[in-house]
Amino acid sequence: MILGIDAFNLSSGGGITHLVEFLRAANPQQHGFERVILWGSGKTLAKIGEREWLQKVHEPMLDRGLPYRVFWHRFVEKRRAHNAGCDIVFLPGGTASSGFPSTVTMSRNMLPFEWRELKRYGWSLTTLKLLLLRWAQTRSFHKADGLIFLTRYARDVIDRSTGVDVQQAVTIPHGIHERFFHAPHTHQRSGFTWEKPCRVLYVSIISPYKHQWSVAEAVAQLRADGVPLVLELIGPPAEGIGRLDETIRQVDPEGEFILYRGAVPYESLEKQYADADIGLFASSCENMPNILLEGMAAGLPMACSRMGPMPEILGDAGEYFDPLDPADIAMALRRVIESPELRARYAQAAFARAREYSWGRCANDTLEFLAQVAKKNKKMRAL
Repeated sequence: MILGIDAFNLSSGGGITHLVEFLRAANPQQHGFERVILWGSGKTLAKIGEREWLQKVHEPMLDRGLPYRVFWHRFVEKRRAHNAGCDIVFLPGGTASSGFPSTVTMSRNMLPFEWRELKRYGWSLTTLKLLLLRWAQTRSFHKADGLIFLTRYARDVIDRSTGVDVQQAVTIPHGIHERFFHAPHTHQRSGFTWEKPCRVLYVSIISPYKHQWSVAEAVAQLRADGVPLVLELIGPPAEGIGRLDETIRQVDPEGEFILYRGAVPYESLEKQYADADIGLFASSCENMPNILLEGMAAGLPMACSRMGPMPEILGDAGEYFDPLDPADIAMALRRVIESPELRARYAQAAFARAREYSWGRCANDTLEFLAQVAKKNKKMRAL
C-alpha cells in the first residue's frame, strides 16, 4: 500500500511537531505501507528527516498564502494522490476537502467547538476565523473515512457539538520527545526563602483562554501573604498580551517577581523546565495539552487547571484549580509550595504518567488505524 500525507496547512506549532515526531518514530512497512508520500511547503519539508521509505514532494503553491494552499488542497491534491497510486491520504491538519475517496483526518483544535471559549474573543477577526474553522472542520469530519481524536474529552465535545458519526474513529494521544524527560530530583527542598524563592513556570501562548493574568494575581496574593515565590511566563504574545501587561503593571510594577520572557525556541524549552521548582498550566481549553505533558516529563510537581482534558492527562498526579479564580489558583499553589512531601509525590507520579505517552506508540497506533481504514475501503470498493 501507499500512504499519502497532505501537509498543506501545517507549518508551525503542535501540528508540525506531531508530523515531525510521527515520521521520526514511524515504521510504515510493518503496517503494509511500502511507501509514504508527503506533500508540503519547503519550510515544512525541511523539518522532516530523510527516510528510505519517505518521498518528500515540494509543492510551490504551499509556500504561498492560505488561499493558494487551500486551492492546492481542494483542486490539486486528489490528482497527485491518484497519480501516485495512494491507497489512503492522511490529513493531520484537521481539514479535508479534496474529494479523494479514502481519507483520514484529525481533530486538533478545540477552540472552534467550545462556545464558552469562543466568547472570550468577542466580536473580532479571530472569532470569525474560528467560526469558519468550525464549519470547515465539521464538514471534513463528516466526509472523512476515519477520524483521529487526541483525547476522550475532545471526542465527547465534538460529538456533542457537531453530531459527527464517523464509522471509523479512534483516540490516539500525542507522544513527548525523550529530551524533555528528567527524573525528579530537585523538588525535595524542605522550604523556600526570599533569597531562594520557589520558581513557578508557566509556558503557553498569551491568549484569552490561557489566563496568565489570573496566575499573576494569584502569585501577587501569595507574595503579600509572605510566600516566597516568583513566576516565570514563557510564550509568544497574542490577543491576551494587553491584559497581561496591564495586570503586571498593577500587581508588580517594579518587575520583581513576575518575569515574562516572551517566546523561547522549542529546542530550548527543556532547560527552562529543568530550572523550575513547580510547573503550572492554567488553560481552560485544550485538545491535547502538550505543555502539561512536558512539565510532567521534566519531573515537575504540577499545579493545573481542572478544565478540559487536563484531568484525563494528569490524573491524580497534581493539584487542581479553577483557572478563572486567582484565589483558587493561590490556594493550590500554596498547598504544593508548603509541602515538600506533596511536591515529591506529585513529581514522581507525573513523571510516571508522562512515560505512557510515547511517539513510538502514537506512530504505531496511527499507522495501524490508517491501514485498517485503507483495507476496509478497498474491500468495499471491490464489492
